[in-house]
Amino acid sequence: MIMPWIVRLWQQRMSTDIPSGLNALISSGGLGFHRKLAQLTKRTTFTAISLAAALTISGCAALTTPAPPPASAINGVSRSYHQAIDLSGRLSVRYQQDGKEQALHGSFTWAQTSQHTLVTLLSPLGQTLATIDITPKQSTLHQAGQPSRTAADVDLLTAQALGWPLPIAGLRDWLQGFGTDVNSKPFNVNPASDNGVTTVTTTDHWSIQYASWQPAEGAANPLPKRIDLTRNTAQAGDVAIRIVIDSAQPH
Repeated sequence: MIMPWIVRLWQQRMSTDIPSGLNALISSGGLGFHRKLAQLTKRTTFTAISLAAALTISGCAALTTPAPPPASAINGVSRSYHQAIDLSGRLSVRYQQDGKEQALHGSFTWAQTSQHTLVTLLSPLGQTLATIDITPKQSTLHQAGQPSRTAADVDLLTAQALGWPLPIAGLRDWLQGFGTDVNSKPFNVNPASDNGVTTVTTTDHWSIQYASWQPAEGAANPLPKRIDLTRNTAQAGDVAIRIVIDSAQPH
């Protein structure tokens, strides 16, 4: 795209500067004509080459392709992880106990900071069934009318106390659409893909389906609305957990 401009410029200079110089050279005659013609042609060519270099440099700058957007900003959707967030919503669980199907329904609250998570499980009538207090060093589960239980592994603690697995360690990330998949690769679910429905299998073999998302309402960081988790376990057979988030307040 640059060279035609240079050719035209060179031709223009040759048709103006050189002929005017030729008149003077011809009138002077002799060998000086050829020497001065060579100098004039060299000067004109140098001017054209210099201009070509300048246009080439400026052309490259103008055509520089911008860097692609980060993976968390695809299709205009920007997402970032919140270390501190308060969530509340509804919870339903299906599992097996002594060969029989069991079902639980209730609600929950979730208060999270970078170093602390407090989960409260509530009955359909709003009564506290259990609270789970998690720190980097240990986790403590409180149930009404029972002694408190403490363990270093919060997932093992909840499975032993509740009779069915509640993967709280993973939910810190999964509730926001982040985590690590079965191939040990981090994932950041994009609400704009597959009509907002995405299924991923985690490193501990939970299958997670992100079925719906919170209304955007101009928010730059959409969060999941409904999350369905399934896994086959030795303790409770086929386990299915549905989480519906009614309120999310990052801070």
